[in-house]
Amino acid sequence: MNDFRRQWEDVREDALRVFESVGRSGWYILGERVRRFETNLSAFWGLGETVGVASGLDAIEIALRAAGMRPGDRVLTTPLSAFATSLAIVRSGGIPVFCDTTEIGLIDLDEARAALRAMPGIRFFVPVHLYGFPLDAIALRGLIDEFNLICVEDCAQSIGAADGGQATGLTGLAAATSFYPTKNLGAMGDGGAVLTADAGLAEKMRSLRDYGQTAKYRHSEIGWNSRLDELHAALLDEVFLPRLTGWNERRREIAARYVERWSSTRVRPLAVEPWGSGEWRPSWHLFPAIVPAGDKLSLLQWLHGKGISAGEHYPILIPDQAGMQGANSVSFGSLNQARSLAAGEVSLPIHPYMSDADVDHVIAAVDAWPQR
Repeated sequence: MNDFRRQWEDVREDALRVFESVGRSGWYILGERVRRFETNLSAFWGLGETVGVASGLDAIEIALRAAGMRPGDRVLTTPLSAFATSLAIVRSGGIPVFCDTTEIGLIDLDEARAALRAMPGIRFFVPVHLYGFPLDAIALRGLIDEFNLICVEDCAQSIGAADGGQATGLTGLAAATSFYPTKNLGAMGDGGAVLTADAGLAEKMRSLRDYGQTAKYRHSEIGWNSRLDELHAALLDEVFLPRLTGWNERRREIAARYVERWSSTRVRPLAVEPWGSGEWRPSWHLFPAIVPAGDKLSLLQWLHGKGISAGEHYPILIPDQAGMQGANSVSFGSLNQARSLAAGEVSLPIHPYMSDADVDHVIAAVDAWPQR
């Protein structure tokens, strides 16, 4: 699914230079390199403030807390995502309200509208730009305005994605992202960030990430130990961020090659149109495909036998996870579309270091998958 050995061959010289520089500086936590990376990520994303934190999970949780979420608040979100999306809500004392997805896995904004009308009083919304597919920015803006929602966009998989020329994360109050190594902009360990145009919100989040301090040994509230360290900030800033645009373009080339050369009738790419139109530009964090019900394991085993590390995102809906059974949550409607995707989705390899021959090998293997 990713080839970190090929990546290391590419970045090794730059990464070792950064490691040496940070080591010689003698400053490892919340220093100049964190500030520089925050400034440069803000410029890349088009949002005025970036707050580096320890993980994507913390990014969502800190953003919700800083935005005023209190224990018992209901938070509208998707059932189809990494568990961290809902874990951040639950850890903050919130109550996830799940509504169904569209056929390509994004939260269904019409269903969301129905849920908000049926359950008045919901103030918070955490949508996910899943697989790197951007939500419709105009429709999202309309929903936020109609119900006066405080929206924290989960952009962990969508850095560099855009709809109608607008980057994901610019519609809501804040954008939360992750630097887990598999992400399009990944570190060599954990990390995350929250981005916002609200300077006051950013100041509060900087306090929350550092034990709730407003000055040294002055703790205004209960916070976290959630600080992006200097080494990872420098690696992200000087080694990975400068390569990100090229990496994302290569992902788009690979996605296009998959779609253009696809021949299997039993497996289909999840999203084909209108991503090629130029208005809808996924970041292609994943390349999801759909297989017939009950055939997922067969395809995965076949591909693994061909040396292809396919995966699945995500086979169990969040409200169905054992860890959620003791938590307070609400499901609006049947969630049938999300369940169908969970049952049939297979993620094919897509990363910037794949060659065209690698892509063709995957396509051929899918096409040769034998009937049971």
